[in-house]
Amino acid sequence: MALNSADSAFVERLRAILPDAAFAADPAGFLIEPRGRWTGQGVVVSPSSVEEVSAILAACFEASVPVVPYSGGTGLVGGQVVEDGPVPVVLSLARMNKVRAVYPDENVIEVDAGVILQDVQLAAAQAGRLFPLSLASEGSARIGGLLATNAGGLNVIRYGNARAQCLGVEAVLADGAIWNGMSRLRKDNTGYDLRDLLIGSEGSLGVITGASLRLMPHPAEEATAMFVVPSPAAAVWLLGLAGERLGETISAFELIHRQGLDFLEEVEIDHKRPFKDTPEWSVLMKVGLPAGQSPQEALEALFEATDGLVTDGVIAQSGQQADALWDIRESIPEANKQVGSISSHDISVPISCVPAFIEQAPAILAEIGNFRINCFGHLGDGNLHYNVFPPMGRDRAEFTDQRDAIKTAVHDLAHSFGGSVSAEHGIGRLKVKDLETYGDPAKLAMMRAIKDALDPRGIMNPGAVLRAK
Repeated sequence: MALNSADSAFVERLRAILPDAAFAADPAGFLIEPRGRWTGQGVVVSPSSVEEVSAILAACFEASVPVVPYSGGTGLVGGQVVEDGPVPVVLSLARMNKVRAVYPDENVIEVDAGVILQDVQLAAAQAGRLFPLSLASEGSARIGGLLATNAGGLNVIRYGNARAQCLGVEAVLADGAIWNGMSRLRKDNTGYDLRDLLIGSEGSLGVITGASLRLMPHPAEEATAMFVVPSPAAAVWLLGLAGERLGETISAFELIHRQGLDFLEEVEIDHKRPFKDTPEWSVLMKVGLPAGQSPQEALEALFEATDGLVTDGVIAQSGQQADALWDIRESIPEANKQVGSISSHDISVPISCVPAFIEQAPAILAEIGNFRINCFGHLGDGNLHYNVFPPMGRDRAEFTDQRDAIKTAVHDLAHSFGGSVSAEHGIGRLKVKDLETYGDPAKLAMMRAIKDALDPRGIMNPGAVLRAK
């Protein structure tokens, strides 16, 4: 079905059903994305309740006007912007930002979808609990978008993706119908799991407006260590050893290549060097243990059990030292941004295949050109951020014509290992073609059938996840 632009007449219709506060005074900030690769278009509205969201979607459905849900704007695959075609309504949930209720005895928190992740973490801490979803953009990313993209982050190895940390959602469907699925139940086998259908759908099936989230007891004792390893294969071996000795107390296990540390120096991001000589490969890990156990002693025992394969290490002796180590890891994406990548990739492969992928990829890319590679990421769940940069002193703009070849080479190799071309960032508009190339045909057919059933007029985030008809 053909879509229509949100023209002046339609905007007047929205003004008749919404308060003035729902219309953004300065919409420009809602029409860009972090990497600056797209500039969007649209009429920005910011409702304050699920009833207002329902009214907006009902009006858009009746008039066949597209809707682009907008959360924190931190997505990296263009899911929150649309450059051309019919002018959409950009639906921001920034004003739906209340913590609705906290149930410490149940380990549950209920929030509006527009609540910033950091505020959820704070509310959990004030209740003596932990909300373990953690990522670099947690100061601006909002819960609705994090669920809509099934965000990952640092603690997936222990706590799972966003999907695993959600018990229920409230959502508005394309025609304005409100689904109250804000369940606090751990067990509810009453039909299809619609929660999991909406989580990860990137606003293409409906708009998440609220969520019941799982909380966790905060580990009584935590510690962080950075270990120097000779290779990715050694890092995988260390992960296995750590799992045998520490079990599910491992909260994070990050692989870092020296290129990321060199970039911190190159762009002069302030950080404390943990080692005199920059290691080729290192692992940053965090553990959390019950009261009465020393995580520092556990990490020291792990280091000793490596029989010299781990050649050096730093174990934080205070929270300040731990923060300094994590600042290194969390500053690498900013350094990448300042250097300017030609092509960035969020891929995953089976953990045992990580060393082979890292070994084979540079030779394949060398056939295309001379590049610098920064490979880092969440080794504990097989998720690598494999980013390709121009040589020192060259600008990425010189290599624009090679971007597609680079991306194809990296994605082909990941796919050959049974991996994914989108580990935690989603499909958005950037990877629609990749999904068609690498996706299972039966899966794609089911996805299209679901899309057509729940969004028969195709108004929900058209062109994201699935190609617009």
